[in-house]
Amino acid sequence: MDVIAFIPVRGGSKSIPLKNIKDFCGRPLVYWSISALEETPQINKIIVATDSDIIEETVAEFDLKKTEIYRRSTENSKDTSTTESVMLEYLEKTKLEKDTVFMLVQATSPFTTNLDFSKALQKFNGQLIDSLLSVVKIKRFFWNQDGTSKNYDYKNRPRRQDFFGEYMENGAVYINTVANILRDKNRLSGKIGLYEMPEYTAFELDQPEDWIIAEALMYRNIIKPEKKKIKLFATDVDGVLTDAGMYYTENGEELKKFNTHDGKAFELLRSAGIKTAMITSENTKIVEYRATKLKVDYLYQGKEHGGKLDAIKEICKKENISLSEVAYIGDDINCLEALQNVGWAGCPADAIKKIKSLPQILIMTAKGGEGCVREFFDRLF
Repeated sequence: MDVIAFIPVRGGSKSIPLKNIKDFCGRPLVYWSISALEETPQINKIIVATDSDIIEETVAEFDLKKTEIYRRSTENSKDTSTTESVMLEYLEKTKLEKDTVFMLVQATSPFTTNLDFSKALQKFNGQLIDSLLSVVKIKRFFWNQDGTSKNYDYKNRPRRQDFFGEYMENGAVYINTVANILRDKNRLSGKIGLYEMPEYTAFELDQPEDWIIAEALMYRNIIKPEKKKIKLFATDVDGVLTDAGMYYTENGEELKKFNTHDGKAFELLRSAGIKTAMITSENTKIVEYRATKLKVDYLYQGKEHGGKLDAIKEICKKENISLSEVAYIGDDINCLEALQNVGWAGCPADAIKKIKSLPQILIMTAKGGEGCVREFFDRLF
């Protein structure tokens, strides 16, 4: 059974001109959907339906094997044109087999991965359903205009963890057969199945300011670095390798608590031939002992603010590598310059807001001292 993915991309977006090819995380927006579809083995052909010469030229520059351009009619490229109208136009012209699986994909949903497409197709083929759409679960309380609650009893407000919530379309993918679409003139028909995706995938790209948030979500959840690009893995100490707590004995001796899972990350990095560094603003024997035990290649203490970036640059010069080949994880303002300049930046879940708001940073689910360095390693490799 053939599977065709169909991406409608108009050139006449009003809110953001040429939105579908606007730069998003270093690539035209439509690239992310096409790339994920190209990597989905079940898909035989990808159709980009556009009315724009610029969009066609942009797509042609991608290294694609399964993607073709379909020039949609002027009539079905207006502001008032529906997605169904261009789908039906294409299907009526191409005369596909009636049992062909037809997957509608929105370019404005760049968070959809090849794994999502594969799982959605598996669910469509494996269940007794006629069509399928992607959704997210929203745990929000909704109200009617007349002041009555819609989906919960306000007199017995449930805890979030006990509240099922509601499913909402995220617009990422719709799956049906050619026969059903031609018969019902709709992307959905018959018994409809749901494919659930993470809540962040419901974020919409409608206004220019949406780009900042969406790119941060993309870097945090989707984009992964290639292992071969990272030649130095560096970390802050307090608040990253430790919980930032200050512990003292009765004699006034300072103590720090480290996490054994983070230690394993250094062992794995060493086995992979990747240089490691610990860079901290403090200057203690405790950190020196820990660095020695972990067999860290470089230890820099007493480095505040720009000093951390200077330390990384010094290592890069010694190892003949570039900043783009460095991964660094930090949590506070004195890590800011380093995080802004390395190739791959990460921070623990309890980092300060200014650090977590950096556009390309990977935010861990673990807090400092709770294995966030190991999580950063796992996310990178």
